[in-house]
Amino acid sequence: MTESAGPAEPATAGTGAGAGGVLSGRRGSAEVVTNWARTVRYSARAFHRPRTPQELSALVAGSARVRVLGSGHSFNRIAEPGPDGVLLSTAGLPPVTEVDTAARTVRVSGGVRYAELARAVHARGLALPNMASLPHISVAGSVATGTHGSGVANGPLASVVREVELVVADGSAVTIGRDDPRFDGAVTSLGALGVVTALTLALEPAYGVEQRVYTELPLEGLDFETVAAAGYSVSLFTDWRAPGFRQVWVKRRTDRPAVDFPWAAPAAAALHPVPGMPAANCTAQLGVPGPWHERLPHFRAEFTPSSGEEIQSEYLLPRSAALDALHAVDGIRDTVAAVLQVCEVRTVAADPQWLGPSHGRDSVALHFTWVRDEAAVLPVVRRLEEALDPFDPRPHWGKVYAAPPAVVRGRYPRLPDFRALVRSLDPGGTFTNAFVRDLLDG
Repeated sequence: MTESAGPAEPATAGTGAGAGGVLSGRRGSAEVVTNWARTVRYSARAFHRPRTPQELSALVAGSARVRVLGSGHSFNRIAEPGPDGVLLSTAGLPPVTEVDTAARTVRVSGGVRYAELARAVHARGLALPNMASLPHISVAGSVATGTHGSGVANGPLASVVREVELVVADGSAVTIGRDDPRFDGAVTSLGALGVVTALTLALEPAYGVEQRVYTELPLEGLDFETVAAAGYSVSLFTDWRAPGFRQVWVKRRTDRPAVDFPWAAPAAAALHPVPGMPAANCTAQLGVPGPWHERLPHFRAEFTPSSGEEIQSEYLLPRSAALDALHAVDGIRDTVAAVLQVCEVRTVAADPQWLGPSHGRDSVALHFTWVRDEAAVLPVVRRLEEALDPFDPRPHWGKVYAAPPAVVRGRYPRLPDFRALVRSLDPGGTFTNAFVRDLLDG
């Protein structure tokens, strides 16, 4: 992605209906649609929220260019159709959460958010194996961009998908299951194949989780592999104003052995990972057990996640390079800290998705929540990528990054297969925008 694919000017005309929602307002007679953080104002001929599958099919078949906006939690122009295209949301379609308790699966419509899905699944005594830190995000959008939770044995959210249902360019429906050779290209697909109307996800029996926060973990002498494996899900937080980590969040399944974490002191009170934000916005800590979906995310669904005023970047690198990469960031920490709110370090298990950022390798994810100042942030992003370049970083598809398209292409060995899949399902380029063209061309 080129620098121009990062955030646009702050969309001050936008007004939001809640964290993670599609932001819209009025500017003259035109509707203004922005991302969640109001850092990107999308360019489109029209914005539609179809109410029925038939309306969706007709809209797609009658449009030359279409992109889908999920919960709006992307920070670049991956969702933008361009001034002659149609931007649509599937949130207006009838929500579906069909749980099959015998098969341990759930069929969920694309516009449903993880908080809604989790409650429905838990009510049937079942669970997802993992969740992202924000339950506010849409299922289809999260899967399409390679979003993930944490845990050395936990794959990205896409790893539980068993079937994808799409409306393709001619308005017809296509279903791609795990036995289809196209499957590993159809899940994390960047919205380039069609409108995802539903996904079938694998489930497991419901379980409990407790989480404890530890403070002041030094970088010097860090045994990253041991620390990352200390719980079912482990996140390390730092503002890079000093070496080491201010907080370590360790989530333990209550059906697993107790956690031994001798490297840092337990927090005496609940904390928020972003300095200055209230801990009440976060899921329960201090070892208080609760249902999986109320502990695996960092943030509670009824509150604004993170800080709300931010730009985000994230890079996934081989987990074997984690310690060297952390020391590389520490080497430029004064530069990074000047525009950083918080950095989170997590692990993600390898995944077969052709465009999954953890494709084929166990990964460490370095996530940066920047201040909401594009002019100040972009030069730091470039400097950070220079420091991380020796470790073959793959940027998160929905975040801000500066790596040229040719560099990104070279980090995905199955990209030629994905390019062929796009051409077979969408030969006219209905779902291709500038972001996708930059990736596929060349």
